[in-house]
Amino acid sequence: MLYYLFDFLNKKMDLLGAGVFQYISFRAGMATLFSLLITITFGKQLINKLRRKQVGETVRDLGLDGQIEKSGTPTMGGIMIILAIVIPVLLFSKIDNIYIILLLVSTVWMGLIGFVDDYIKVFKKNKEGLQGKFKVFGQIGLGLIVGLTLFYHPDVTIREFASPVSVSEGVEMVSEKSFEDVKSMVTTIPFFKDNEFDYSSILPFLPDGYTVIIYVLWVIFIVTAVSNGANITDGIDGLAAGTSAIIGLALAIFAYVSGNAIFSQYLNIMFIPNSGEIVIFCAAFVGACVGFLWYNTHPAQVFMGDTGSLSIGGIIAVLALVVRKELLIPVLCGIFLIENLSVIIQVSYFKYTKKKYGEGKRVFLMSPLHHHYQKKGIHESKIVNRFWIMGILLAIISVATLKLR
Repeated sequence: MLYYLFDFLNKKMDLLGAGVFQYISFRAGMATLFSLLITITFGKQLINKLRRKQVGETVRDLGLDGQIEKSGTPTMGGIMIILAIVIPVLLFSKIDNIYIILLLVSTVWMGLIGFVDDYIKVFKKNKEGLQGKFKVFGQIGLGLIVGLTLFYHPDVTIREFASPVSVSEGVEMVSEKSFEDVKSMVTTIPFFKDNEFDYSSILPFLPDGYTVIIYVLWVIFIVTAVSNGANITDGIDGLAAGTSAIIGLALAIFAYVSGNAIFSQYLNIMFIPNSGEIVIFCAAFVGACVGFLWYNTHPAQVFMGDTGSLSIGGIIAVLALVVRKELLIPVLCGIFLIENLSVIIQVSYFKYTKKKYGEGKRVFLMSPLHHHYQKKGIHESKIVNRFWIMGILLAIISVATLKLR
């Protein structure tokens, strides 16, 4: 909203300094600052309100050190994260941008699913929360919205240049009509030199109309997998928020270079028109996650609950899709992946051994993986710090794929 106000003041009144709102870097910085201020300033008030409403976490005794002490800690702190994302994005981004609209819808959509789940757990005293099938239906619904929008919306394009772009020709536009915006469902394959993959080439013998089915199913899978991965990772203080902030920063870099004609040409990656605005969303997202850590680091004063974990997982999935880096998710979101896999391996092996030998056996002391290390006697702060370090390494590897081809 402020972008349009200052754009008007700059063009119509020539107000000194108003033109600074044209710069993505400035608006991204302001979005980060505001998201931090919202979480840190109003976070304490929200925590106190949740405590008065007795919105506390019910903790099962799983034999983990320090676990029982967490019982009663306010949950549903994801509301803080959502507000710290939505408000700065509305203030500093171009809200008519299709990518911003899609990301805002994704944030609220997944946040509502998580909120209902937390509400049932806290106020209905049902530890199971929202039935799994309804969560899946919600994730499928978001996948349909995202997949169909990216496939059919006319503003979702890539730009093909007829000639090299000079520095003087700017970030989003060039001085002459030396480019063409094309509707294409290509994405990026990491680590390969000719690194573009077209979804229409998966089953080339089928008519073009079937490509949308393949693409939408893939989007649904990504949204479901990443949001569940974030949800599972949210098991100890600060782990999900810190890991998500690292991932969000890497995605901000991808969004910036993909929306910059000079950098995209230099790195030989696809130029995505209007994707520069995604940087502002990423900045607010990172600021919200870091600000939430003010109250969520050990010992946590508040938990994000499914309200936060499902929303940040959905956001990361949609961010990766809109910047066309979804095939990089196994690397970039490696922490989420290994946490997911640890649960799948544990459950599958237990069922297999129980069926074969009559007694279930386990691969890990406990799943998800972070609980395995807790069972080994490692303090949760050390586990979180080491997971963050691994997340930073994975983010560096992901960003390095821009040149490692």
